[in-house]
Amino acid sequence: MLVEVKDLKTYFFTRRGTVKAVNGVDFELRQGECLCLAGESGCGKTVTALSILRLFDSPPGEIVDGQINYAGLDLAKCPSKQLRQIRGKDIAMVFQEAQSALNPVLTIGDQVTEQIKVHMPLDRNQTRDRAVSLLSEMGIPSPETVMNYYPHQLSGGMKQRVLIAMGLSCDPQILIADEPTTAVDVTIKAQILDIFRELKTKRRMSLIFITHDLAVVSEIGDRAVVMYGGKDVETAPVFELIQNPKHPYTRGLIDCLPDMSKSGDRLTSIPGTTPDPVDLPSGCTFHPRCSHAMEICSRKEPSKIAISTGHYVSCHLYT
Repeated sequence: MLVEVKDLKTYFFTRRGTVKAVNGVDFELRQGECLCLAGESGCGKTVTALSILRLFDSPPGEIVDGQINYAGLDLAKCPSKQLRQIRGKDIAMVFQEAQSALNPVLTIGDQVTEQIKVHMPLDRNQTRDRAVSLLSEMGIPSPETVMNYYPHQLSGGMKQRVLIAMGLSCDPQILIADEPTTAVDVTIKAQILDIFRELKTKRRMSLIFITHDLAVVSEIGDRAVVMYGGKDVETAPVFELIQNPKHPYTRGLIDCLPDMSKSGDRLTSIPGTTPDPVDLPSGCTFHPRCSHAMEICSRKEPSKIAISTGHYVSCHLYT
């Protein structure tokens, strides 16, 4: 087991109230697997990933409870100096929206080599050679020339590849990818997914892949954690999750996927909207949108039930 997250709670204390962005999440990441965090925008996926490396602003953000166990350390509580040695070197992150994640006033070369300079004992020429090699591995043409470019001179797909190269710069054991296929066309999306498959196969790298698209989960994931309202509502191997979803929310996400055999029908959607994290519903957070809601759902939070080996769901339908 590489990483074990137990009852993680990350809150943001604002003037409007306490934002319970992550409100009790449990999962494990194993050696060489791709674990997908899936769900609608606002369900807590990104904050969960940021919490692993404590990359949110504090204040207002704070991990108020839970553990993030990695290599004998609790990353939720270890000193910041110790955590800085892990960030980028052992656990790296590919951030969402490459346009915003890259610094517009620094060259691509400066940004790719930054982590290498901090964590690896290489001289200037070796550092540059490594950066060029990483860009080449990501399929960027003329990488030596691109090293001198600024982000605005690259396409969205090329910028995304640069972010992946930055994440790989120090050969991390774990790579966290936050929706790396968002805002790119279908062709680039397929190429980026191919890159992550190769990383997992060739480098034996463990991935935490964040996405709202269960079609992507089915393509790249080994196991998936479906999140809603800051909680993990269902965890299962990807094949079982897609073929045998148990939580009504998971079923709703799958039903929302376009079906070419029903081209004349309207797309299905989940009624209602995601809950306000400042004022979460009592009991099961999904009950206001659930077609299977019972009286108990509005007053009691469901416990986690084992459906089969490795398949867990939090729903009163199975208690």
